[in-house]
Amino acid sequence: MKALITTIIKPLVDHPEAVEVTEKEETSKIVYHLTVHPDDVGKVIGRNGRIAKSIRTVVYAIGSDTKKRIYLDIM
Repeated sequence: MKALITTIIKPLVDHPEAVEVTEKEETSKIVYHLTVHPDDVGKVIGRNGRIAKSIRTVVYAIGSDTKKRIYLDIM
């Protein structure tokens, strides 16, 4: 899942080397923390959060086969 998130995000940003995805697994959920360069935050979130919502939709759809909830936090 980390590779999928990285593959989606890197073409969107100007500083692809600063893209970092960390995973935190708990008993009932898995949280992915996405960190990008401060100049690229707006590109990842998009106007009115459209790009962030689209990214989350793809990640949640891929993770739907697991019994744990999937969350994506953009930092």
